[in-house]
Amino acid sequence: MSAILLLVLGLGGMAAGYFVYSRFIAEKIYKLDPDFRTPAHEFEDGVDFVPTNRFVLWGHHFTSVAGAAPIVGPAIAVIWGWLPAFLWVVLGTIFFAGVHDSGAIWASVRNRAKSVGSLTGEVVGGRARSVFMIVIFLVLLMVNAVFGVVIAKLLINNPGAVVPVWGAIAVALVIGQLIYRRKIGLGLVSVVGVVALYALIYIGPSVPVTLPESTAGLSPNAMWILILFGYAAIASLLPVWVLLQPRDYINGLQLFVGLILLYGAVIIASPTVVAPMINFGVPEGTPSMLPLLFVTIACGAISGFHGLVASGTTSKQLDKETDARFVGYFGAVGEGALALAAIIAATAGFASLADWQAVYTSFGQGSLTAFVDGGAFILAAGTGMEVTVAATLLTVMAALFAGTTMDTGLRLQRYIFQEWGEIYNIGWMRKALPATLLSVASCLILAFGAGGADGSGGLLIWPLFGTTNQLLAGLTLLVITVMLVRRGRPTFYTLGPLVFLLVMTLAALLMQLRDFFEKENWFLLGLDLVVLVAAVLVTLECVAALRRAKGAANDESAS
Repeated sequence: MSAILLLVLGLGGMAAGYFVYSRFIAEKIYKLDPDFRTPAHEFEDGVDFVPTNRFVLWGHHFTSVAGAAPIVGPAIAVIWGWLPAFLWVVLGTIFFAGVHDSGAIWASVRNRAKSVGSLTGEVVGGRARSVFMIVIFLVLLMVNAVFGVVIAKLLINNPGAVVPVWGAIAVALVIGQLIYRRKIGLGLVSVVGVVALYALIYIGPSVPVTLPESTAGLSPNAMWILILFGYAAIASLLPVWVLLQPRDYINGLQLFVGLILLYGAVIIASPTVVAPMINFGVPEGTPSMLPLLFVTIACGAISGFHGLVASGTTSKQLDKETDARFVGYFGAVGEGALALAAIIAATAGFASLADWQAVYTSFGQGSLTAFVDGGAFILAAGTGMEVTVAATLLTVMAALFAGTTMDTGLRLQRYIFQEWGEIYNIGWMRKALPATLLSVASCLILAFGAGGADGSGGLLIWPLFGTTNQLLAGLTLLVITVMLVRRGRPTFYTLGPLVFLLVMTLAALLMQLRDFFEKENWFLLGLDLVVLVAAVLVTLECVAALRRAKGAANDESAS
């Protein structure tokens, strides 16, 4: 089957979701008000609260939530066949992710831009907030610690990507000055930024950069991780308009150019999908597709991390409440398009079924390698681009997204520590610098404490990321649903997705619990139990809050 069919059906479905379904959700369910005074205006401080052009903010939101996850998850999940992965990405984007992301922005904006964890305290109750924030902290710890490892390995495996990855930071700094200081039009700045970024990608392979085998006794992997966290700490303290916004915006444009190139190559070369539609001969040891498909593919269908970004940084920059539809829902569509590209690259980027099976020999195989190698194969066939340049382009794309997610993730982790400072009245923890240092320290303790001198300890708890992340998405939808009930609005459009997510996530947690027990992995077993108990407690609290809200709504209608 030609990959063109997947491309047309996938993008067509997501486009219909944005132009039709998102309009209904925005106007009839969330009832976004263009005259509502957003926190970006109410608390404008030039650092975190900054009214922002919706296109720039879309770039920040989209690239912050994208990361490497919408590439990795789908590229692993196709081991069960391309059809289940394709359906979950497309339908998940339309009916789950878009509703979740735009809803999280709306809920936060309506509550002084509070994070979803802090918001839970007001909407549901103090006990739910305390438990929920533990789940949020674990998700951020996993994302930051693991993405540091992912970027480090990408830079080590492809030295030609080092110059464009770090050069993009300089480009972003210049763009921020041009937009906010020089007041130069967004169109011209966008063209200059994209041209500069792709020039760096072209130059990168000619000037590869490698670190020494040992620096102060540390390996290249450990050194890159330290450098990345040092950079992320500085970035998280800078005003958002200086680096975070322009970096995310230019990366968003870079992604669209990259997707246009990749999708254009698919149309020109018309590669054949060699992977099976449904794989009945999965390798031994591959877990059951149900429920693992729905936690393996998180970003690209729906992800709890999106709610953290939506309520952590995006809501503080929203110029008009109606922009939540474009920024949130269309941001989810952008990520769905990236996940679709990962599916096509990982199923049609091989010469034959035998070549595909040689890569997918066990669960967890494929991943970024399948995307980069398969995508480079398609790009070379469709555009005539050299395979090495194509591979560098896709590697840089993945590394830049992982970097922007890490930037935002560390800033969000800083917000968590600051919110704990407010909740428990710890004065010094409310300040940005101490909270940032605590965030970096917690990530490095995990990275080097569990991973030794290599710094890869974040990978130790990564097996729990999918379930914890999807649990977070379900709980965010619960908070949104409670708000809708209190306002007397229909809840089916959020209640349906959240019930599905909670059922699949709890089933996956129980399945993993058994697996950890059989393998005698007591650390992950204990962490799984913590997440499972937290899920049950927060769910019960939210159900009680829903009943109270419905009871209050019924009393009002009766009176």
